[in-house]
Amino acid sequence: MLGFLQQDIQYLPGVGPQRKKLLNNELGIFKNEDLLQYYPYKYIDRTQLYAIRDLTGDMAFVQVKGRILGFETFQMGPRKQRLVAHFSDGQGVMDLVWFQGIKWIKDHYHVNEEYVVYGKPTVFQGRINISHPEIDKLENVHFDNLKLHPAYITTEKMKNSALTSRQMGKIIESLVSLMPPLPETLPDFIIEKFHFISRDKAMRDIHCPHDNKSLADARARLKFEELFYIQLNILRYAADQRRKYRGYTFYRVGETFNEFFKNHLPFDLTNAQKRVIREIRTDVGSGKQMNRLLQGDVGSGKTLVALMSMLIAIDNGYQACIMAPTEILAEQHLATIREFLGSMNVSVELLTGIVKGKKREKVLRGLLDGSVNILVGTHAVIEENVQFARLGFVVIDEQHRFGVAQRAKLWSKSSNPPHILVMTATPIPRTLAMTLYGDLDVSIIDELPPGRKPVMTIHKWEDQETSLYNGIRQQVNAGRQVYIVFPLIKESEKMDLKNLEDGFERLKQVFPEFRLSKVHGKMKALEKEAEMQRFVKGETQILVATTVIEVGVNVPNASVMVILNAERFGLSQLHQLRGRVGRGADQSYCILVSTHKLSNDTKKRIDIMCQTNDGFEIAEADLKLRGPGDLEGTQQSGMAFDLKIADIARDGQLLQYARDEAQSVIDNDPDSKRPEYRLLWNRLYELKKTNINWGAIS
Repeated sequence: MLGFLQQDIQYLPGVGPQRKKLLNNELGIFKNEDLLQYYPYKYIDRTQLYAIRDLTGDMAFVQVKGRILGFETFQMGPRKQRLVAHFSDGQGVMDLVWFQGIKWIKDHYHVNEEYVVYGKPTVFQGRINISHPEIDKLENVHFDNLKLHPAYITTEKMKNSALTSRQMGKIIESLVSLMPPLPETLPDFIIEKFHFISRDKAMRDIHCPHDNKSLADARARLKFEELFYIQLNILRYAADQRRKYRGYTFYRVGETFNEFFKNHLPFDLTNAQKRVIREIRTDVGSGKQMNRLLQGDVGSGKTLVALMSMLIAIDNGYQACIMAPTEILAEQHLATIREFLGSMNVSVELLTGIVKGKKREKVLRGLLDGSVNILVGTHAVIEENVQFARLGFVVIDEQHRFGVAQRAKLWSKSSNPPHILVMTATPIPRTLAMTLYGDLDVSIIDELPPGRKPVMTIHKWEDQETSLYNGIRQQVNAGRQVYIVFPLIKESEKMDLKNLEDGFERLKQVFPEFRLSKVHGKMKALEKEAEMQRFVKGETQILVATTVIEVGVNVPNASVMVILNAERFGLSQLHQLRGRVGRGADQSYCILVSTHKLSNDTKKRIDIMCQTNDGFEIAEADLKLRGPGDLEGTQQSGMAFDLKIADIARDGQLLQYARDEAQSVIDNDPDSKRPEYRLLWNRLYELKKTNINWGAIS
């Protein structure tokens, strides 16, 4: 059996050396198994015939039986024609329309012969028409064999070589007909529990379904299996790590923590913050290494939770480190932590690319002799010459900005792996978190500190500049500050978008009475930092920027965020930018400015932003609109496995079942030795030998 699946696709009917090369290069399909797992992206319903009188312009693809009454040709300019065939089923008339291949159509299809046509109906000048329909002679259509036809994604090069979706369907159909029975890859107890069909039947029905039920059964089986083995791999990896690495045990909450809690806490902790600190306290006292993901919206108080956790490490004789993706954010963390600690006897130092010379040497000595308690830094922290005396607790902020290999280097800084707290202000939908960060325990801060008012989000059209500028002027005159975000630095010939360079000059003319700063990613670090600091200190009232301010700017006095060409930004990015305001006690505003040309998805994005401030609601919507691969950060986070059939955005319930079942297997067979689970472990081993990167995800 394995022999057939591993055979080169070249020897399948309809492939040959040329098409083999094309499928290798375009789709990464080399052997029969690859082709078998190249699933259809949709199905064309050829099970039903429609009457012309029942057709409307908003219907999906339809199938109609009838005869051609006559042809008409219309000139559309030099050397361009439109061919129209009037087609009737005896009760109504519609038009079939072609803009190319006209000679071939006239040669092959004839008046008064009966055909079955298939295509997407639209309305033109009050008449139903189908452009470039599929046409079969009536005598070639077997009505007792009408079925769902699979449609496969093909590339431009494939189409140019006549390897269309239909041709792919024929090749795969021949593969399925030649295929011997497939062995089972799930044990009987899982198949019976969920009433799944066999893997063999699922693989045949996914490509050649007889009806909607057989298709639904095949999809459920194959989606579950794909998600189940991903979860089994993640959970077994996490269980192995917990057994393999003993974490440092923090036995006590001591003087440092208690002094901070009694005398330096800037405000009362929310219930959510208290809950998360308890979860972290339990982890670090358990003797096992902690790997925890802390999610919370901008301004929810994650940094305070991280600091209090680091103080527990200090009380137990260990050092702590917080790693941020940018120098600006690292410096902000340093300032925030020092401000929180006040006069406390805790040494907090900074290590970034701009800390050089004697200052750098002093920090490195302090880490090595243990006199530095907390290190705040960027990627500089993971350089080889940075060594700690006793590193026990690591906080990674905005973790999607760091690669897996970079995070792993932190482990080498300590004899035992330190406890890891991963923080993100990008809310991650539950289903995505289970897959991307499946080996991490998850904590969520779902409350904002008291006194914070939700940001009011307003949509304006780009031709409403006067009212926009009046609103900005009003806020600045009241003593507030404003961000104005552009999507581009310089004008692009390809995209008609607002650009920062021209916009900055125009805004200086619009607001001659105010001082403006300009920040973008192409500026030198020191220049950018100087401009940022002018805004932070209140020396400038308006900060004109690109998305470099998305993470790491904390100006409580800023009350307005204006995002130009908002239609060009994803939901998560809009939400992150909005999080720059609303950090003080005053009412803050986010103004989304767009053109009038908006797609349906873009309208939905803007409506969602105006309706809710809930980051998780926004993240779920973003996942549904854009899919997991497009969400910011997921590509860098190690989402290296490609889902071939499951959809994290839409298969959340199935994912939960798969995870629960995988956890049950891990609990019942932690050493992977029980005979009733041997099939699962063998299959997992097979999958890991394939070209999928199933490495540790977080």
